[in-house]
Amino acid sequence: MEKIPSGACKTLHLVRHAQGMHNLESEKSQDPLTSFEFFDAQLSSQGWQQVRQKRKDVCANGLLKRIELVITSPMSRTLQTAVGIFHGEDQPELSDVTSYEEGNGRVSDTDQQPTFNRPPIIALEVCRERLGKYECDKRGTISHYRSHFPAVDFSLIENEDDILWEPNKREPFGDVLARGMKFINWLWTRKETEIAVVSHALKTVKYVQSAFLMKV
Repeated sequence: MEKIPSGACKTLHLVRHAQGMHNLESEKSQDPLTSFEFFDAQLSSQGWQQVRQKRKDVCANGLLKRIELVITSPMSRTLQTAVGIFHGEDQPELSDVTSYEEGNGRVSDTDQQPTFNRPPIIALEVCRERLGKYECDKRGTISHYRSHFPAVDFSLIENEDDILWEPNKREPFGDVLARGMKFINWLWTRKETEIAVVSHALKTVKYVQSAFLMKV
């Protein structure tokens, strides 16, 4: 592992995806995690409300002007969150839809924000949730995502299909942490100094742990 340059500094804004359909069902004390119905779970209507509010927040507080790069996990719920917050005009109208696919790809005129910075968005496989067993954590094909999220750069993902997810085995926590360390190392190769990372609850914790484990 390469040593981080002395005095080097980056500001990371860690964003957990908005409420997904699998989260909503879990709150009802059901077990949707292994149900194919929740394959690559998308945002719920409440999740879209959260995205719209966060979009307003980052515009109002000036954060959007400072963000140089957005990195996201290549899952529907994280892609929807990343694009919705940082490229707000790509949100669906939230009054009558629960997913990007069902929407028309635009907010209503009353909700549309003025034109702001549109930082590049890159999808990275290492940013995914803990892999295996749960259908909600299995991703779709990259060609499917490209057609629905044309503003996102998927060029760093090598495989069209999800070859990492296993139906009967959950990824060990040590492997999740290793992915976090790999991601932190990759970040130091980037020139950007203020970056937003849209990922999952567990991955956010592992990013922080990885950063503390790094030898500076």
